[in-house]
Formats: sequence, structure tokens, C-alpha cells
Amino acid sequence: MLFSDIISENYDPREYPALALLADQWISTRPFEGLKILVGTPIFRNTLVQYMALLAGGAHLTVGYAECDGAASVPHDQKVIDLIRKNGIAVITDMDIRNGTVKDDFDLILDCAGQFSFCKPKKGFVELTRSGVQFYEKSELPVYVADSGIVKRVETVLGTGDGFFRGLEMSGYGQFEGKRLVVFGSGKVGCGIALQGVRRGMEVCAITDTRVVNTASDFSGTLSNNDVRIENFMDDNAVSKAIAEADFLVTATGVKSALTWAAISAILAKPKLVVANMGVEDEFGEIVPKSRVLNGKAPLNFKLEEPTHLKYIDTSLALHAALGERLLLDYCESKGEIPFKGTFDPPAEIEQRLLMTTIQNGAIGQEICDMMR
Repeated sequence: MLFSDIISENYDPREYPALALLADQWISTRPFEGLKILVGTPIFRNTLVQYMALLAGGAHLTVGYAECDGAASVPHDQKVIDLIRKNGIAVITDMDIRNGTVKDDFDLILDCAGQFSFCKPKKGFVELTRSGVQFYEKSELPVYVADSGIVKRVETVLGTGDGFFRGLEMSGYGQFEGKRLVVFGSGKVGCGIALQGVRRGMEVCAITDTRVVNTASDFSGTLSNNDVRIENFMDDNAVSKAIAEADFLVTATGVKSALTWAAISAILAKPKLVVANMGVEDEFGEIVPKSRVLNGKAPLNFKLEEPTHLKYIDTSLALHAALGERLLLDYCESKGEIPFKGTFDPPAEIEQRLLMTTIQNGAIGQEICDMMR
């Protein structure tokens, strides 16, 4: 099978138990036989394992990413793109579809950050991230949102926090004990980074919208229980003071131009502050130049060969693919009619099956159990 040698050379099977489970099942059941599937997940070496599972299921695969002023909106590794093309799989951009070079005739699109939300696939979409939901709220087609369930916490709470600190280390920063970290955002990504900071001996402050504390997408309670100080992002004095005292600052709100003027002023007033972004959007806004933020405002972990270790992203990529299979079953159950319109959460039984596989057979079973306590 394509990519099998690269995968076996670089990964232990315990790093991808959920995708391996799907591949083993799908090589017999072939749920995607003959279907044209466009996959828009960030293109890195670990994504090859997701492609492997979809190919095992009979998919006629195309890999895609969006371009914005000539730069990819969701990062990719050009070496991996070259490898994919060498193996006979098409790699396209959103502009190829927009200008008619590539037909918009896909059966199913596994999207990320709404890159291909303008398309009209015959069956619908599966969106990987919370940031992409805004593009699908009024969709006339069915859209499963992988980020709406429990599984995505494995990637964002455990994996993204790990990736952020690996990105800092790659940027030349390796001393964290006793340092001060400011994290904008108290969702899954912000929580993961903050908890990693605490584990590394840092004094951590999370700046968030305290009006939405303790909602399903907020982890302020978890942060407070782990000695992370919480400040209201609208309290200019508290925000400015926290930034003035910080050694490191990272944005993880998922909102474009999220920072207040007080926060921006404090950042620009402290040139030695190490500043990074971990969201898909530019959370700093145009006033803060790209040169002031590590990795030019792109998510810091995307400067790594593997932004999120496969062992942390395996369950998310498996859910992304498995929801594609579920959408096809929904059509069968509705006798070919559109089963629902707009966004829908992952069925609990699919998440539970993938999580149990990862806990029982994966390398991070104990970490997941600790996270869910």
C-alpha cells in the first residue's frame, strides 16, 4: 500500500491505533469504493496515515489546501506534497477549483478551517476544526464537525501544548523553569499550553473572556485547579500588568484580531517578550508586524516537521475519516435524501470506539485517562 514503508520507518504502531483500526476494517468493507474524496487536513508526514486508511477504504483521493495571496492558509510540508504527487495522488489548491482547472465534482470533502466550504460535494462535508464551523453554519449540505466532541481534546489539550513547547525549543528557547507565561484563551488549545507550562515549572496566567467561563468550550475551572491565574481580557490594567511581567506570550483564542489595544500596546512596549501564535487566524491584527511574532504569526508548531506528534493526532484524524463513513451511512438510512443540513456533532458511539482503541492499544492511554479525570 502507498506510504506504508515511510509510515513503518517513522512510527510505532502504538502511535496510530485508531487509524490502523479503520484501515484494517475498511480494506474489507471498502466504504469509499469509487468515491472522489478531497482531504484538506494540514499536509505533513503524519497525515499520510490518514490517507492510508482512506485508500484502504477504496477512496479516489485528492489532497488539497487553500491559498491566500500565494501562501497556504493551512500550512503544509512541500516535501510531503512532492511525495504524495510522486505516488500518483493529485494535490490541488482552492484556486484550482475556483478558476475551473479542477472540477468541483467531489463526493465528499474532509475539510479543515473551512478551506473548501465554497464547494458543492455530492454527499457533504466533515470539518476538522472549531475555527471552520463559521463557514458552514448556513450550509444546505450535511456537515459533521469533528471538533464538537471529546476526541479533539486529545489533540488540542495534550498534543498542541506539547507542540508549542517543541516549537519554542526549535526557536532557541529551552529554559522554562521559573519563567512567566501569558496565554490568551482558555479553550482546549489554551488549556493544553497552560498546563504544559505548569508542568515545566512556569508561572502561568490565562487571559480570557470571563463572561463565558465554565461553558462547554471553556476550561477555566481546570486551569484554576492547576494553579493557573485567570484574568479578564477586558481588564486593561490586569492585562497590561500580566504582559509587562511575562517572559513568554501566546495567543490561542481562535479569533482573528482578538487582542485589545491595551494588550497590543503592552506587547509592542516589551521587545524582549517572546511572542507566538497557536491559532489558525492572525490573532494579533495588522498593527503587530509578522516579524514581531515567532514563525511570522503562523502557528508556532507548524515550523516543526511534525507539528503535532502522530500519537496525539491519530484519534482526531481517525474521527475525521470515520465521520465520512458515517455520512455515507446517513444517506443510506435516509434512502438517498439529504439526511440533515448544517453542522452536526459526532455520534457518541464513534468517538467512544476510537477513544477506547487509543486508550487500550495506544502509546498515550494513561495521558488520556489523566486528562479525562
